[in-house]
Amino acid sequence: MEFHEDKAIYLQIAELLCEQILTGHWPPEEKIPSVREMGMNLQVNPNTVLRTYDLLQQKKIIYNKRGIGFFVDKDAITKILEFRREDFFANTLPNFYKTISLLKIKPEEVLKRYQLYIEKQVIS
Repeated sequence: MEFHEDKAIYLQIAELLCEQILTGHWPPEEKIPSVREMGMNLQVNPNTVLRTYDLLQQKKIIYNKRGIGFFVDKDAITKILEFRREDFFANTLPNFYKTISLLKIKPEEVLKRYQLYIEKQVIS
């Protein structure tokens, strides 16, 4: 994984883990890699991974079974969608609006391109 300088590494790892859950790589109630194993896989300090896991536990996306490891919460997908939607509406969308306004892109053009994107996703 290549990390970007504009966002904390532990947050980027959290996004990666959430994507893995959303895509079904780690379904609900499945064990995820240990802190040490994840650190080795991503080539980061285990403390960074621990910080990620702490965040995901606070969001109730994963939980810890003492002595066994970390598991995906049964409601993780719903919680991830809520968490990511809040972030999208608070951070991404305002920047998007600013950009399309500066570039004088009409909402109809954005909608048309979005619909084409969705059609391609259904076909693929």
